[in-house]
Amino acid sequence: MDITLFQWGQFLTLLMVAFALGMDAFSLGIGVGMVGMRLREVMRISITIGLFHIGMPLVGIWVGIYLSEIVGDIAVLIGGGVLMALGLHMLWSGFFRNEEQGILYTKGFGLLLFAFSVSLDALSVGFSFGLMEVNKILAVCLFGMMGGIMAGCGLLLGRSVGGWLGEYSEVLGGLILFSFGLKFIL
Repeated sequence: MDITLFQWGQFLTLLMVAFALGMDAFSLGIGVGMVGMRLREVMRISITIGLFHIGMPLVGIWVGIYLSEIVGDIAVLIGGGVLMALGLHMLWSGFFRNEEQGILYTKGFGLLLFAFSVSLDALSVGFSFGLMEVNKILAVCLFGMMGGIMAGCGLLLGRSVGGWLGEYSEVLGGLILFSFGLKFIL
């Protein structure tokens, strides 16, 4: 009976951690979704973020066993810098738009950079899990599902809000990304 109670307690704890990690994907998804995108793009971005929310903690667990204290602060600084760069690109595209939509954050390498930056906090959590006795498989599965779901919800919400804001939506989205990146750095 105690084992079952312990397992439920660990599940709920991991679910809350997954929700907290997914909040970054949700809030940043709102900013990115404001530029307007198709449902297919929302799915592709959400799945990519979900996969990164699985892979980054796995890397963090592996590295955390060896280097937990050294790399933790550097990961946050890198993530903040990447988010600020994406935000500046969106601001530039919003002010100096030339007929094509800014695609740095939704296609190719830009999508990978965006998913990487949103998932860096999961890397940090993985560092700590590398030193703890935790059901690691359950943790990374919950992180991936919650990250993908919350990113999709944020993108859909941003998409609908972006329609109300018109051409200023990309500027607002850029400000949101830049602000979150600055928050990580400071």
